[in-house]
Amino acid sequence: MKSKIALPVDTLLPRILKALDATEGRSANLVLEAAPGAGKTTRVPPALLDAVPGEVLVLEPRRIAARLAARRVAAELGEHPGETVGYQVRFEEVAGPRTRLRFLTEGVLTRRLLSDPDLRGVDAVVLDEFHERHLDSDLALALLRRLQQRRPSLRLLVMSATLDSAPVARFLGNCSVLRSEGRLFPLTVTNQPYSPAPLESQVAQAVEMLLREGHTGDMLVFLPGAAEIRRAMRTCEELVRRAELLMLPLHGSLTPEEQDRAVAPSTRRKLILATNVAESSITIDGVSAVIDSGLARIATWSPWTGLPTLEIARISKASATQRAGRAGRTGPGRVIRLYPAEDFQLRPDHDTPEILRGDLSQLCLALRAMNIDHPEQLAWLDPPPEAAVRSAESLLDRLGAHGEAAQQLVRMPLPPRLARVVLSAKERGVGEDACLVAALLASGTPSPHPDLLHALDSMRRGTDPALRQHVEQLRRTVRPSRQSAPNDDALLQAILTGFPDRVARRRTSGKTATGAGNQVLLSSGGSAELTGEPGDGEFLVAVDAEDRKDKPLPLIRISARIEPEWLLDLFPERIEERIDLMWNPRAERVEAVSRLVYEELVLQESRHVHPDPQRTAELLAARALDAGMERFVDPEALAQLMARAEFAGVTAPDLAQPLRELCHGLASFAELRAEATHLLPLLERTLAGGRLSDLAPTSLRLPSGRQTRVHYESGKPPWIASRLQDFFGMRETPRIGPARAPVVVHLLAPNHRPVQMTTDLAGFWERLYPQVRRELMRRYPRHSWPEKP
Repeated sequence: MKSKIALPVDTLLPRILKALDATEGRSANLVLEAAPGAGKTTRVPPALLDAVPGEVLVLEPRRIAARLAARRVAAELGEHPGETVGYQVRFEEVAGPRTRLRFLTEGVLTRRLLSDPDLRGVDAVVLDEFHERHLDSDLALALLRRLQQRRPSLRLLVMSATLDSAPVARFLGNCSVLRSEGRLFPLTVTNQPYSPAPLESQVAQAVEMLLREGHTGDMLVFLPGAAEIRRAMRTCEELVRRAELLMLPLHGSLTPEEQDRAVAPSTRRKLILATNVAESSITIDGVSAVIDSGLARIATWSPWTGLPTLEIARISKASATQRAGRAGRTGPGRVIRLYPAEDFQLRPDHDTPEILRGDLSQLCLALRAMNIDHPEQLAWLDPPPEAAVRSAESLLDRLGAHGEAAQQLVRMPLPPRLARVVLSAKERGVGEDACLVAALLASGTPSPHPDLLHALDSMRRGTDPALRQHVEQLRRTVRPSRQSAPNDDALLQAILTGFPDRVARRRTSGKTATGAGNQVLLSSGGSAELTGEPGDGEFLVAVDAEDRKDKPLPLIRISARIEPEWLLDLFPERIEERIDLMWNPRAERVEAVSRLVYEELVLQESRHVHPDPQRTAELLAARALDAGMERFVDPEALAQLMARAEFAGVTAPDLAQPLRELCHGLASFAELRAEATHLLPLLERTLAGGRLSDLAPTSLRLPSGRQTRVHYESGKPPWIASRLQDFFGMRETPRIGPARAPVVVHLLAPNHRPVQMTTDLAGFWERLYPQVRRELMRRYPRHSWPEKP
């Protein structure tokens, strides 16, 4: 047995066991706050073996933590993993018939509860590093608390270094809270001022600073993701070579062997570049300096597009404290934070739990498989948001995740979409290729090509050890039939079954204004951007898409072509035929556009004259009004009608209704022009109850028997004009309209030029006519000019 070094939590073990004593039928829960280096992960779980007769499960947030913790505890017991102590993570289980202490990832517990809802033989469950608040950890806590109602003797222990313990203790029935000091050596923390330099350059400068200071231990660098790690490794190559350091990456996409190499002891000083997988759970021996970027890649969910988002965000104070603690586990440590102290003070105390910001489809699928219809049936530490639940339930419905199908999907070590793809592909005889695709998409490994089929060809020839291992593990689980040859269409149809809400169609305009890719229309509405050089095909599925805040449109990193006929075959209930009226501005006519639509995406479109006369008439009339009625009727005649209505004191005529009546049976401006001669008479019949001709006549009969036109202008009295002789015998001025207003009489000479305008004919004959008569007699002697006309 390996000799144990005394750790701070050792003195607390008797109190822990007493708090978890479940005798007399009462439930016994505990929250343990233990500072970094206290030894909670390796000392508390094995101590429970003496307190319970059955098995102890320890939930770890990450696979590497579960493996390392199991190995460390087994070594302290003088055993190998798989004897008293074992572990179980996705695709890997090391355990035997004597195993009583099992370290496992949270998702493994969910699948165990599916096959064994009562956790028979398990007497205690420890939730380690609970402050990380992964989705699976919140689900595990809710399910375990539910199980505890049936099994009060089940012990639950929640452990963390930086947990806000009060809400958790209340959730666990106001249980006890114990605190242990850590074994943390003094830390020297330096905050760097803001720098505009690339992150990888800042890392190299910090490494160089530690080397100048004469630092002799291993260095651990925290970066947001694998891409940032790769860039930093390239930048630090020369520096590492000069200092004779061993530079190693550490992130979730690596094989277990590669992860173990990063944390195992080495004869050479190491520079470990890690994501937050190295933030908690286990001590990495030899690390005495930490360089913290202060950043992490955070997965969230966009309620607007339904797409996942993966953004680089600032970590909380609690996470920064955890990272710094990595440097002080085995001796005095040095910490360089690549951000100012003021920045640290402005950060939140804790990270937002994943259940409040992430996609909940996996959680809801697990509940369905357990015959829990809705998350509301469980008590939660933080209830999941209703909008995210609705979105997840909608997706699961589309994946057909009901009853036995839900249980089949949840047993797959994959997200729901990819589980559906693999099962559908297996039925189509292309399960082996589907395992390749699922491994690529689930692992987060960069795709060799933005077109999925091209990427698949590269993967068939590829040698990426992590991806290859993932594929083989997945094939052992799925057990697909052997493929004699590729069948691209069968595989693509299977992929479509897992992404029915991610269907897209290329815009006909092709390249975007930036030339950076192609824009596509999404079946959910809106647009997205294809990155790289995607394959051919008008219709596609966005199998790897992300809604990023730093981009105007969601990005599609990997796509797969599909045929629109497949949508008809697979999702006939989602296909709808819509007939919409459209205005063709070039032909100036109403046309019907018949569309075959998948959600908001047009699959097929044809144009023809619309058979609905009423709707056609309404649209044609509206476009005619927009164009201006002067295009269809005499503008002067229209103005006259408007002025007559104004003079008659009636409401200004509404052109729309009579125009719609006239447009009935018509579809174009050309047809309307031919029929427009009927518009003004039709409009006139609608005014003043058909009495407009009486109130505002268009002509008057003069004593000579001649009809003269009455002219109307807006804001002016009406007027008539004719030769003076035509008014002989008319003593009084004609009056018209409701108020019997006199018209303005334009008296014209024989050459049709006005000699007088008046509204008082009687006064004209008496006062002015004699003088006008003498002048006209002189100019037009052949005409008769009586003294008393």
